[in-house]
Amino acid sequence: MKVLVADRFEESGRKGLAALGCEVFYEPDSKDDALTEAIRRTAAEILVVRSTRVTKPMLEAGHLSLVVRAGAGYNTIDVEAASERGIYVANCPGKNSIAVAELAFGLMLALDRRIAENASDLKKGVWNKKEYSKARGLFGRTLGLLGVGGIGREMIPRARAFGMPVVAWSRSLTPERARELGVERKATPLEVASAADVVSVHVAAKPETKNLVDEKFLAAMRPGAFFINTSRAEVVDQAALERAAKERGLRVALDVFAGEPAGGTGEVSDAVFQFPGAIGTHHIGASTDQAQEAIAAETVRIIGEFQETGRPPNVVNLARKSPATHLLVVRHFDRVGVLAAVFDRIKEAGINVQETENIVFDGAKAAVARIHLDREPSAKTLAAMRESTPDIIELEVLAL
Repeated sequence: MKVLVADRFEESGRKGLAALGCEVFYEPDSKDDALTEAIRRTAAEILVVRSTRVTKPMLEAGHLSLVVRAGAGYNTIDVEAASERGIYVANCPGKNSIAVAELAFGLMLALDRRIAENASDLKKGVWNKKEYSKARGLFGRTLGLLGVGGIGREMIPRARAFGMPVVAWSRSLTPERARELGVERKATPLEVASAADVVSVHVAAKPETKNLVDEKFLAAMRPGAFFINTSRAEVVDQAALERAAKERGLRVALDVFAGEPAGGTGEVSDAVFQFPGAIGTHHIGASTDQAQEAIAAETVRIIGEFQETGRPPNVVNLARKSPATHLLVVRHFDRVGVLAAVFDRIKEAGINVQETENIVFDGAKAAVARIHLDREPSAKTLAAMRESTPDIIELEVLAL
């Protein structure tokens, strides 16, 4: 298979792909029109990206069958356009959890001890121990988590090590699971906001999480509380965050933000970073050697399984519920033309096939085809199937 890697990717991953027998095109600087042309020129079947945006024209440019996001999120990929063309989109969830959790705690400490300001003044030759000796300390402070997926769960033992009790909210967090994790479950994000001294966000960018942190949420936070976002910019109403930082003294640390440059370098003009007590990093949450090696290995695993079975793991754009209403089970002799005859009769009846699989038994003499249909075939259609070939043993139709 031909694999186009359009972002920086670990050498171990490139070697792993080569070991699978893939023809690898490593073009980490391909963006926009250049990437569209690279997809067309290389005739790649698989595209691997990290932060590079994948657009509809790119997906239409060549013969892609799989796009792998070498990371956890996939909001930079036009998933809808990929689905329309039958292109799998897969990601590597959980492989950067420790790295992001480590950064979140680094930002937390930096806010409390004002590490960025300390270092900046020293570089300018300024000594101000009197000012920088003021800090609250983290011990005994309550950490509030929005999201307890892979990264959120990694935050919990680290908070425990710092002596911080944890309150948490997630749509999937049950009382039983909260007890297992050793956290206090809150029923709503607002309850987390009002109970926490430090809020750290760890949710995916989805329509239901857009502006999850809004004016009401920020108003519910304690004056002077810490707010940390290492997830996605879209989950925060940044205008509201800027007002809260200015008017209520919230201390803010962001690894992701609304005005983030698209490329590896650029200019930043977001007003939030001009407020005292606001710091940021350069969207580096997953950027540790450990995380990138793990992501590279997972990318190789995804592509290897796709190459072997035609079904990649970690796919994010399969239908959650098939529109099929009936299952046609065809037990048949494993001979040429049997399924072709069945599908011809289905086509003549104007019935659409949603999913299908054919399971061959030991000895390759018989098989069972399971065909998901969008409506029930009539008795006439079933009779036509039986008459079309003597190799059908039995037909059965089940309602789904």
